[in-house]
Amino acid sequence: MNTLQKIKKALVLQSDNKKKAGELARFFQAFPGGYGEGDSFLGLTVPDQRAIAKKFYKQLFLEDVALLLQENVHEHRLTAVFVLVLKFEKACTEGDKREVVETYLQNIEGINNWDLVDSSAFKILGPWLMDKEKKMLYDFAESGNLWLQRIAIITTLHFIRNHQFADALKLAEILRNHPHDLIHKAVGWMLREIGNRNYKAEMEFLAKHYRNVPRTMLRYAIEKFDENTRQGFLKGEIK
Repeated sequence: MNTLQKIKKALVLQSDNKKKAGELARFFQAFPGGYGEGDSFLGLTVPDQRAIAKKFYKQLFLEDVALLLQENVHEHRLTAVFVLVLKFEKACTEGDKREVVETYLQNIEGINNWDLVDSSAFKILGPWLMDKEKKMLYDFAESGNLWLQRIAIITTLHFIRNHQFADALKLAEILRNHPHDLIHKAVGWMLREIGNRNYKAEMEFLAKHYRNVPRTMLRYAIEKFDENTRQGFLKGEIK
């Protein structure tokens, strides 16, 4: 039995909870017309998947990770994401990191739900692009593809944590009128993360745009503000 077969078997052995599988399918909208349509679920917890990824990531070839990312079983793809993150973080050379990034990008169609994006984009693309040209993220933001757009903005969390806000603010500008609440939440989250580090930078962005952004985005962005400031934004009284 090769490592790919072993990791799939390990996932199955942890997945005897049909009730949880059903709950996950509903939670990730894996129903006709939902953003997770087409996904199937085994019913594993995230800690179980992380433990399995940690056990097998050293032996699992990138070619096999790619195969997992092409599966319609959600836990196969999420575990593959955890493996890629571990491989990237433990990589000893720039070449090894590049191979992980290439595997991620070549199979990016499998990064197609918010947990997959949020568990990987800022941990792989974020550090990779930190000192590189970032046109890719702007192409993603303009693509019209929900998941590429979420990848674009979530990737900037790594930049924000390193006190580089410019790309996050530019991408927030591009995405601020997006129709989907998964982007509203992501942009609001990144704005809040900026504000946690540079209150003035977030305030300047919001003062310019808050009257014309979705309510969910605004609520996420101002979550940590004092109550008077929050209410000022919600009532449209901030100038």
